[in-house]
Amino acid sequence: MTRQKEIYKSTSLKESVQIRVRFSETDPLGIVWHGNYIKYFEEGREAFGRKYSISYLEIKQHGFATPVVKSVCEHRKRVRYGELLEIETLYMDTPAAKLVFHYFIYNEQRELVCTGETVQVFTSLKDGMLSLYNPEFYTQWKEKHLLRF
Repeated sequence: MTRQKEIYKSTSLKESVQIRVRFSETDPLGIVWHGNYIKYFEEGREAFGRKYSISYLEIKQHGFATPVVKSVCEHRKRVRYGELLEIETLYMDTPAAKLVFHYFIYNEQRELVCTGETVQVFTSLKDGMLSLYNPEFYTQWKEKHLLRF
């Protein structure tokens, strides 16, 4: 079974948000525990959704949920308790009924400490079924932002 290569196109739609590493996010050595980077990606997605009017609540109002079906996280430098991080979230366009985001996390010195990607699909809140086609509201959102893959 061969899997078709996913095609994504970079866009200019991005948002950045800053967070300070909390004590509860670190291990006994004071280094951010690896699982927390996925939470940082979530912070980035939520900031993106608020800025571009495609938040989880707005998607829910249209009768859909967007569960994460893929996440990739690559660590480049360690991060410690108290550090200020900037999470840059970049929307990637695709013809498929998906939300694809790339993430770049920087420390205060503007060093890249982590990169990642998440893929979310649309599922109906009514019956939990996977949407194989872009929901109408998402098509309109893409048109509003001049995304014509």
